[in-house]
Amino acid sequence: MLNSILTAEMTLSQFLICELTAMALGFGMSLIFLIRDRHTGAFSQALALLPGVVTLVIMLVNGNIGAGLAVAGTFALVRFRSAPGSAKEITGLFISVAIGLACGMGYVGAAVIFFLLMAVYVLVLGSLRYGEEGVKHRHLKITVPENVDYETLFDDLFERYTSFHELHKVRTTNMGTLYELHYRIELKDPRHTRDFIDEIRCRNGNLNIVCGREPDRDVM
Repeated sequence: MLNSILTAEMTLSQFLICELTAMALGFGMSLIFLIRDRHTGAFSQALALLPGVVTLVIMLVNGNIGAGLAVAGTFALVRFRSAPGSAKEITGLFISVAIGLACGMGYVGAAVIFFLLMAVYVLVLGSLRYGEEGVKHRHLKITVPENVDYETLFDDLFERYTSFHELHKVRTTNMGTLYELHYRIELKDPRHTRDFIDEIRCRNGNLNIVCGREPDRDVM
């Protein structure tokens, strides 16, 4: 069941079985990743298209000395995207590439079983929200005039509204007349975010304030 279906001379039926299986599994994987998360159309299409493309590449070089270079080039395809993706998106692309590799070598049964296992695994992890429950940190950017002592300006507000805060970056802007303070914070009660921001506005001269989810650190 898990043996390769390819012979020394590939027939049309073998090609169609491998290629259509790869395309179907790629489409299925794109649907799996769309069930619980929002992704760009380009990412979803990449998940669906990659297995078929990789399958053809591996078929064409099967048994050739250059197969190793072709496989390396295939894996490099995940880097040619318009924008960097999260670790989860990159993993999804590698899953699609793995499906294409299996189908390209003729291991259609193994590709189907791998797809089913990964589909269930992805859905289970998504349902459990594995690794997401403890992520409560937010990114806070406060703009202040250059003539204020920002070191202690917001200490009492942080004490009142946050259970954790850390100033991790300061940079100048507007020709050096303003400072941008970048904090990592964890709010005691997210329902009081508006009150927190309003009180900061009273101290920074009503300059820009940005508070949102902390940027992903797992971007590749």
